[in-house]
Amino acid sequence: MAVHCAARFTTDCAALIPESAQAFVEDRTLAGIETARELFTDPAQVERLARYHGDKAAWVLDAWIGSWLSPEFATWSLDAVLPQVHCPVLALHGADDEYGSPAHPERIGRRVSGPARVEVMAATRHVPHRERPADVLQRVAAFLRDIP
Repeated sequence: MAVHCAARFTTDCAALIPESAQAFVEDRTLAGIETARELFTDPAQVERLARYHGDKAAWVLDAWIGSWLSPEFATWSLDAVLPQVHCPVLALHGADDEYGSPAHPERIGRRVSGPARVEVMAATRHVPHRERPADVLQRVAAFLRDIP
């Protein structure tokens, strides 16, 4: 969603910092979602999601799983919109992200029209800001300081 906003509102977007963003459908993404689907058969796991999504947690989970595993979604990508992003981009991604390989931030970095920095964080999974908050903060602050 953030990529689409940066592409649509080019004059209003000072910078874009996608974290763990998927840019296309890959086998690793689908395998991670299949694993999550199995994990979330446990009601306690759905309750954990409720901290972030309230009483819509089950709906959000079903929509996420249903969309990504839908045959109609198999060819989805951000390829068409990425060239419309002209602002500076910092694409952060965990090297061990269970939902996407480093090919995602690399693709984002290659296809945007503005300057891009790709940073793949070692020993990090899908949620870098929760797993390594100080490291993410340092990277974001350095990136923002470098913007003219």
